Parts: sequence; C-alpha cells; structure tokens
Amino acid sequence: MKLLKFIFIIILSFLLNYSVFSDAHEASFYKKGKDKRVTCELCPNRCELQEGQRGPCRVRENRGGILYTLVYGGIVTYHNDPIEKKPLYHYLPGTYSFSIATAGCNLHCLFCQNYTISQAAPEDLPVLKVTPSAIVKTAISEKSSSIAYTYNEPIIFYEFVYDIAQSARESGLKNILVTAGYINEEPLRKLFKVIDAANVDLKGFNREYYEKVVGGDLEIVKRTLKIMKEEGVWIEITTLIVPGMNDTDEEIREMCRWIKTELGEDVPLHFSRFHPMYKLKDLPPTPTETLERMRKIAVEEGLNYVYIGNVPGSKYSNTYCPNCGKLLISRFGYLISEMNISTEGKCKFCGHVIPGIWK
Repeated sequence: MKLLKFIFIIILSFLLNYSVFSDAHEASFYKKGKDKRVTCELCPNRCELQEGQRGPCRVRENRGGILYTLVYGGIVTYHNDPIEKKPLYHYLPGTYSFSIATAGCNLHCLFCQNYTISQAAPEDLPVLKVTPSAIVKTAISEKSSSIAYTYNEPIIFYEFVYDIAQSARESGLKNILVTAGYINEEPLRKLFKVIDAANVDLKGFNREYYEKVVGGDLEIVKRTLKIMKEEGVWIEITTLIVPGMNDTDEEIREMCRWIKTELGEDVPLHFSRFHPMYKLKDLPPTPTETLERMRKIAVEEGLNYVYIGNVPGSKYSNTYCPNCGKLLISRFGYLISEMNISTEGKCKFCGHVIPGIWK
C-alpha cells in the first residue's frame, strides 16, 4: 500500500511538475511585537505566537519574528469535481471545478468529514508542490470552468488562494471558495475581490454549539455571510445536521428567518446528512426524515431553494420553480439529467427569473 502511494505521488509530480516538499512563504495579515512575537490577524483566533510557535491551524509559524505560511504551493489533494459536489446548484451547473486542498484548518469540528487533512500538519502528509500558474494551466487542460478551494479550510492557505485566483481570472476561470467563513473582515474583503462564488458552512445557529463542537464564534460567520453579499459574491449555504446537536425545529426556524432577512429568500440552502466521523463516531447518521423536516421548516419560512444533500436519489436535490412549481433541474447525485432553465436564467415554463449564474 505504501509503495502504491509513493508511485502515485511520483506520477503526479511528473505530470504536474511537482516536488514533494513545500517551502515557507511569508504570511499576510500579521503584526510584529516585542521579543520577536507576532500576532496573526488573518482569522478571529488572533494567535499570539512566540518564536518557533505555530497557531492551532498548524500551518502558520513564527520564525525569527516573521510569520510564515507553511502551505503556500503545497497541496495534499486535488480532483476535477462536478461543481454540484461543492455543493453549488445555482452556479454554472453541469460544469467541472478543479479542486485543491492543503493541510490544516483554523476550526476543529468534532464531526469533521475531512479530518485526515484538515486536522493534520503539512509534514504529516505527502505534499505536492506547484505554482499558481501550474494550477491554472492544469485546470484549463482538464476543461474546468472554475477552480475551487475546498476539502480543508481555504482561509488557512489564504496567500496561495489569492495568487491562484488572480491568475485564474486572467485566464478566464472562475474562483470558488468552500469555507466555514471564519476570517477577519479586512482579509475577507480583499480576498473577495478575486472570488466569484462561495459555499459557506453555517454549521448551526446557536452560540454554545459553535463554541463547544466547532471551536468558533457564530457571530463571525454571520458577519462573513453579510460581507459576501455586500461584495456581490454568489452565495450558497450548507448546514450539516448532526443528530441531537443542531437539529431542533426552533434553531432551524431561527436560522432560516435570519437568512431570509439578512441575505434574501433566494439564497440556496443545503441541509446535509451527517455520517459518523472523527470524534462523533458514536452518533447515528442523520435520519432522512429529519432532513425533510428541516427543509419543510425552511420553505415555511419563505426560502425558495432548499436542498437535501448526502441522500442519493432524494427528490429534494432537484430544483423547482418557486412560481409555477415545475421541475427545473433534475439531479441524481452530482449528475444533471434534465435542465429547464434558459441561459438567461429563466424558467422555461413560466418565464420566472431563477437567481444564479447559468452560463
């Protein structure tokens, strides 16, 4: 098995001009202090680091009074995914998004579905080194329409994301962020000058859950979503429903009311099924009935596009016209079998405008 993994890495290195080592790169958004201390100002953790110390994200380190990112140019996985996998259902449906990830994360969700990379340090994993331009060239060769920064938290490889995104835009590719939204305002606004769409994990809607299960602050994520809307980015939201933790009717109803009031009734919302993972392996998968109940509440609260994810074959992965009720997009998993939205973004049956980017 180890030999196969090694051969796999060597083949990738050859095809994409990678090496298996990643160099340190000076980080953005930090402040120097006394005695060679630094304060990272990228995310709300605002880690104060002594010389030689790393933040809990595992990828930003103080070296001689300078903060370095250890994952610039060092990816641990990549795939050419259907854009529906992000999930984005109203953004260039049927296209592919070249998706990359590094090690590390600035949150520590007990249910993390990608914990083997998000909760790892870069030296714990095989790292493939590549430049921003090489990522863009590979995406174009794969006939991708966009590049997605995903699988782990892209905020922690901020500098690499930003440089790739700039290069991608110059080549006509779109940029997609799949994120928990745990970032300070200044770097967020700068980043979203080069990002076109985002799926944001709104992991729940109570402060205690965010603090104890996610390791963050709900109010920061709410602020991030409002800033994204101000910046004109296409937004979709995913909420992973964890049995017994964030699945009360009252919490979901409050969340949906907030989304409608602050972001608008047309923001797509995805309720995703939890599978036992990481430190919550003793919990059962989310019952399908629970997800359908959550969806019913969201529709009652006036959200027009509410989906259920991680349930293959569910009719609630389809898109329906909120005006005439006709089927607009039929999906099975990540595959589209029927499309009834015009390139102008209108229902082909009644002409109702369906918000999204369709061409």
